[in-house]
This record gives sequence, structure tokens and C-alpha cells, in this order.
Amino acid sequence: MDKIVKINAEGVKYRQLNIKLRELTANGTGKIELHNICGQRYIGTDLEGAVEIEIFGTPGNDLGAFMDKPRITVHGNAQDGCGNTMNSGEIIIHGHAGDITGLAARGGRIFVRDDVGYRAGIHMKGYNDKKPTIVIGGTAQDFVGEYMAGGIMVLLGLTLSKGERHKACFIGTGMHGGVIYIRGDVDDYQLGKEVDRAELNNEDNELLESLVGEYVEYFNMNPKEIMSTRFTKLFPRWLRPYGRLYAY
Repeated sequence: MDKIVKINAEGVKYRQLNIKLRELTANGTGKIELHNICGQRYIGTDLEGAVEIEIFGTPGNDLGAFMDKPRITVHGNAQDGCGNTMNSGEIIIHGHAGDITGLAARGGRIFVRDDVGYRAGIHMKGYNDKKPTIVIGGTAQDFVGEYMAGGIMVLLGLTLSKGERHKACFIGTGMHGGVIYIRGDVDDYQLGKEVDRAELNNEDNELLESLVGEYVEYFNMNPKEIMSTRFTKLFPRWLRPYGRLYAY
């Protein structure tokens, strides 16, 4: 069993904290616990290696930015820019996440138990066999999936009251790749003009069952109850929605 290294981060500046994380990862440490985290930014930034990091507290902006392979679990909320341009690995948040969650992610997975802020998944992109994935247990604010160029976004709406609908507008604005699955319905006025709807096929259902299955393992929920509600699939109408604006 890998040795667990516990760090009391109270009063520790983010630079010193991240230097320590790199040192421990380079030395082959398998699991690190960070206690008393309070707003330290860039935790796990550019970190490479199969290390597991558990965070107790509230990390600051750009958690896991550019990271490759680690798994970060947050026992609390995360702030803005979580998973910024992450390459691979996982971020699991037992709470809410802020704005631009998954900004420009090109791989890896992010699971958020509750809600996220504005512009979640903006500029997400796929690369070769990599498909960045964000599964949001609750709902999102406006411009979710803005300029998506690839990847998978799932909105489960589990924090909504019975009969309540997602309120986000401009969903998928500028989207030109990837796919968004929304549990429940959204109105046409909520969608960016670049996206359209489609019925789910067998491949979509299998993908959702897999992602929901992973989500409920992290957060101890009932998968059958989640999958019993119909999903809306959104996809981009065009590969280059603004191409004509830049044509000579």
C-alpha cells in the first residue's frame, strides 16, 4: 500500500505548496492529503504522474491546470478555472465549482457533485483519441459549452427542484465540436444559434450509462433514478460557424 503523505497547508503560500507537490510526485509518492486548504491557487498545475491528491478545504483558481494523469479529489467547493487546459487525469469535486470549469481542457475528466458557474466547458477540445469530459450533477449558468470544439458535457440537474428546469441561456454558443447532454428539457431560446437537437442513439445511451455510473460511484447516488429521465442531446450545426467572418 502506498504511503500517504499529509500536509497541513494552513498559511502555506501556493508556490511553496506546489513545489512540495512536485517533489513528492517525482519521488513516487502515491497519495497526498492537503488539509486546511483556503484559496491557494494553481494546486496541481502542470503536475505529471499517477498521484492521488485529496484536498480538504477550498482550493483557489486553476486547480489542476495543465495537469497530466493525477487524480484530485476536493472535499468541498472549487473556485474558477478548475481543470484549465488539463491534458489527462481526473478532478472530483464534492461540492460546487466556479466559472470556466474545464476551460480549454484537451483530455481528462471532471466530475462535479453540485452546480457550476458561467461558461463551463468553454473552448474544450478533443485531440486524437482524447475526449475531455465534464459531468455536472447540478446545473450551470449561462454560456455553458461556449465555443466547444470537442469533448463531452453532461448536465444532470440533480440540484433542481421537482418540475424546475435548467435556466442557463446561450448554451453552446459558438459550438463547433463535441456534444452536450442535458437531463430534462431546455427551450429553444436558451440555445446558441450554432447548436441543434438530436434523439439519443444506442451509443449515446451507453456513454451516458457509463458516465452516470462513474458519477454515482463517487457521490453515492442511485443511477436508475438518474437515467429514468429523458436526456436532450445538443450538437453543433457547423464545423466553422464563424468561418465566413474571417474569409477574404
